Amino acid sequence: MTTSLLDTLGVTVPSTVPTHWYNLAADLPSPCPPALHPGTREPLTPDDLAPLFPMALILQEVSTERWVEIPEPVREIYALWRPSPLIRARRLERALGTPARIYYKYEGVSPVGSHKPNTAVAQAYYNAAEGITRLTTETGAGQWGASLAMACALLGLTCEVWQVRASYDAKPYRRMQMETYGSICHPSPSDLTNAGRAMLAADPETTGSLGMAISEAVEAAASDPDAHYSLGSVLNHVLLHQSVIGQEALAQLDTIEESADVVFACAGGGSNLGGLAFPFLGRNLREGATTRVVACEPAACPSLTQGEYRYDFGDVAGLTPLLKMHTLGKDFVPPPIHAGGLRYHGMAPMVSHAVELGLIDAIAVDQETAFAAGIEFARAEGIIPAPESTHAVAGAIAHARAATEAQTIVIGLSGIGVLDLPAYHDYV
Repeated sequence: MTTSLLDTLGVTVPSTVPTHWYNLAADLPSPCPPALHPGTREPLTPDDLAPLFPMALILQEVSTERWVEIPEPVREIYALWRPSPLIRARRLERALGTPARIYYKYEGVSPVGSHKPNTAVAQAYYNAAEGITRLTTETGAGQWGASLAMACALLGLTCEVWQVRASYDAKPYRRMQMETYGSICHPSPSDLTNAGRAMLAADPETTGSLGMAISEAVEAAASDPDAHYSLGSVLNHVLLHQSVIGQEALAQLDTIEESADVVFACAGGGSNLGGLAFPFLGRNLREGATTRVVACEPAACPSLTQGEYRYDFGDVAGLTPLLKMHTLGKDFVPPPIHAGGLRYHGMAPMVSHAVELGLIDAIAVDQETAFAAGIEFARAEGIIPAPESTHAVAGAIAHARAATEAQTIVIGLSGIGVLDLPAYHDYV
């Protein structure tokens, strides 16, 4: 095993850290519709994506291989927090009076307190290997921006982040977290890009959206030959990297001779949902398991439950490829809810395709119900969930309360909410 990074970090790689990422595309009964070039409307080629992404990620984006090897330097960094714990929520079970067994897969143990570093580290690694020195990105609540900032600090890159203005104003500690890692964070829309200036001219008081922030980050990367753009959700390679969550959960359940009857995960762009659920779906498809997957999205941004399944741009300015996904429309600006990471107009194409195939169910949860569930969970289990995670907690609590017989529930607890306490304060 390579020891250079191990020596630097002072950690060893546990044998339980996955050695490969899992790709659901290998097991789907029909292929996911391809991304289209925004100009020609023809399927994208690798060369079309080369100005924004390193070739290794482009090849992962279109891969149909079931297993993709995780580079050893990435596994070495993963070992700072992986494997993440799968915890039995016994106190919550007692509080609910449910016959169900409830487990939560807790990603808040990562250095930035969320699941996002699982892909941030991988993306920074592949960009650094290709000689890129700067990454640009967008972020909503800030978990993704902080994760990429951390990954760039560990792997010697610089990072520039455009954060949705509603979250930039409401969540200053996320910006401070990014700046501590050495990154620059701007509110979006900003006056630093053509896209941002146009958005501000159209609505000077806009609270912003992830689609707006993506436009700015893409524009900034495209104008710098030493820079690439990095996306924290939606794309296939992002969900691929997140599959370590579900792989670990399956192995942890197998160790205690449990199998999940139903999995609840919050859904915004789809990375947390896909990361936890896709390995379970793969087992369903290959081995005939019957785990039900429920995507829990915010009622304020209900792309799966109310959006259309069609081709749409991933950003407001129309700079990104066209993706076939459940979408509320690229110009949709959601209310400034506290779950900033779920304020995206579209859903990951592979998640959307799985929903269309009947492999995933979806529910919408309003903000008050989500926070009530988050507080109930915190008072029973001691962990304050991120506002995004509370949507999954709410779905699971409602299901557990209605249960009349023993069953196993798994919750994706995508992050910790200690940097989101003003949101809880507003609710209380």
